[in-house]
Amino acid sequence: MSNAHTISGQQFIGGQRRASGEAELVSLHADNGQPTGHRFFSASIVETAAAADAAAQAFTAYSQLSAERRADFLEAIAGQLDALDEEFFTFAMQETALPLARLTGERARTSGQMRLFATLLRRGDVHAVRIDSALPQRTPLPRPDLRQYRTALGPVAVFGASNFPLAFSTAGGDTAAALAAGCPVVFKAHGGHMITAELTAQAIERAREQQQIPAGVFNMIYGERIGAELVQHPAIQAVGFTGSLRGGRALFDLAMRRPHPIPVFAEMSSINPLIIMPQALAQRGQQIARDLVASFTLGCGQFCTKPGLIIGQRGEAFSQFIRELTERVNAAAPQPMLNAGTLAHYRSGLAALDQHQGIRHLAGDPEVRPHLAAPQLYQADSHLLLSGDPLLQEEVFGPVAIVVTVENHQQLTAALESLQGQLTATLLTDPDDLADAAPLAQLLTRKAGRVLFNGYPTGVEVCDAMVHGGPYPATSDARGTSVGTLAIERFLRPVCLQNYPAALLPPPLQDSNPLGLLRLVNGIYTRDPIHSPTSN
Repeated sequence: MSNAHTISGQQFIGGQRRASGEAELVSLHADNGQPTGHRFFSASIVETAAAADAAAQAFTAYSQLSAERRADFLEAIAGQLDALDEEFFTFAMQETALPLARLTGERARTSGQMRLFATLLRRGDVHAVRIDSALPQRTPLPRPDLRQYRTALGPVAVFGASNFPLAFSTAGGDTAAALAAGCPVVFKAHGGHMITAELTAQAIERAREQQQIPAGVFNMIYGERIGAELVQHPAIQAVGFTGSLRGGRALFDLAMRRPHPIPVFAEMSSINPLIIMPQALAQRGQQIARDLVASFTLGCGQFCTKPGLIIGQRGEAFSQFIRELTERVNAAAPQPMLNAGTLAHYRSGLAALDQHQGIRHLAGDPEVRPHLAAPQLYQADSHLLLSGDPLLQEEVFGPVAIVVTVENHQQLTAALESLQGQLTATLLTDPDDLADAAPLAQLLTRKAGRVLFNGYPTGVEVCDAMVHGGPYPATSDARGTSVGTLAIERFLRPVCLQNYPAALLPPPLQDSNPLGLLRLVNGIYTRDPIHSPTSN
């Protein structure tokens, strides 16, 4: 494990460390704003271009490695992450104010998703092979031999998120998916946890050298003002981003204005509505209040799946529920946020709510404490939701929730129709609620990437079935996910080979099926080899 003096603050470019100018980026303690003692170099435009070029130079060799070799590389990264020791976590706790238990759990998730993508590669379905054999005797026109598979897009720019210094950062899900797809990565480190990023990048580089993977497959740069240059560099072919609506939309717009636009998967803003049905409220209102406050204050509310909008129907039960919420929020202790920028945005969001005539403050300590965020609860008039008021549509990142009371089921349906795209939507129900909940659930599948019954959305399982995405503004592309094995598809594209010489076919498309893949051959899924007239 690297000692503190090996933290250079330099860029990772093509297997080398580079820096120019002065080390002006200061790493700070999250809980008090004081310097940690380490400084970092902001990448110049030249260095940013060099990182993109290094990724481009590595692309051909890396994308042509077998799925087995890429799987070995991902597992080697996982092993290096698991070997990070106490010193690493000490730095990570300083930079994020997150407790050791949270960080060790997140490390396990980060190495686990590397291994999950390795499993996906070995399973083989990532190739998505489709073969339509030649029909030379077909009339009036013969059919050529057609073979489709998926191939890597090219170098990917990945932007680190503030709220997950491991799982959505240097070796996080976007990096894992891109590397699994065969795409080299240029990672822009988040300024809130630069030491953590550096030590993680060193772990990736150790795995790369161990596995003899080409230099330039992984690159990392620091700086707050080089994101635009990175996205506009012609070598970059896709972008992964997790952050604010403003930041994600800016990158998306830049990518669309390129001479050759590129896909951007930006996870941005979600209020994650939670609807409490009447019978569920009657049966377990107190428990729901307790669990709900625990959910939206978990990790100081710094989860993109935090349930930020709570909706219920008017009645004494819901009024009592709001009183329970109020008591629990008032009793909740302030917590440090990840960094000063996140705290400033949280306070700015609260100020906007405080100034709105249709929104009133229900609970939460109004006292401003340095480096701490107190949980807050607000109530908004239902007409604001029905009319699509912007303040009820855009996330306030932090431990705050807004309650809305609707008059009846009809108004509830209208309120949900007014919502923009979401990462999640939750229904809390009792068996007697299901008849009324069924059409709501169907409606919510149009609004969200994940619809939950009787749970809380802050837990995101890393698995094959997970969707962590959703219609705009939750993400810039509702067809993708940033969690789970489906995330790899963001960095792949289909290619069809027509009448290709048998000697030149890549292994997934060869007649003998040497990889043992499940392939769609002439409309039937099979692992059997095929005999093609064109191979003779």
